[in-house]
Amino acid sequence: MTADQVSALGLPPDVALAPKANLAICETLQQQIAILKKRLAECVKLRADYRLLKTVPGIGETLATVIMLETRTVKRFAGVGQFSSYCRCVYSVRQSNGRKKGEGNTRNGNAYLASAFIEAANFALRQCPSAQRFYERKQRATNRIVALKTVAHKLARACYYMLRDQQPFDVTRCFA
Repeated sequence: MTADQVSALGLPPDVALAPKANLAICETLQQQIAILKKRLAECVKLRADYRLLKTVPGIGETLATVIMLETRTVKRFAGVGQFSSYCRCVYSVRQSNGRKKGEGNTRNGNAYLASAFIEAANFALRQCPSAQRFYERKQRATNRIVALKTVAHKLARACYYMLRDQQPFDVTRCFA
């Protein structure tokens, strides 16, 4: 909305001040975000991993930059399980005979990668029909938070294999 559209609503002058103030704050924040993005683009040296990560549905410029910088090189992980664990995409529960015996350190790993993959999962659900079908199937079996975390885990695994093999994203391999 613009200030003119708020005025056209016909609100009393005192009530119209609140939306106009919110609009002014949003415009200022958008300007500051643009300045930060420009500075980030100047400072960061993008690698080939960046272009690969942008092929994943739900991962745009900002998330690709975060994942690229926080992962550094994928060769430092012995396998996909270690990468998923570092991204906090798997639960740390010890079980024996189907019973919970304890939990590991749930704060181990990289919080920035965890939030990046959760955000990527949310965007992927909007953009990718295969991801949405997978999410709905998981949501029928569990709750929505676990289903979303499962989509984030799938994306993290896909990113590991993409970066390791230097191959673009393949939706059929990820959500089949």
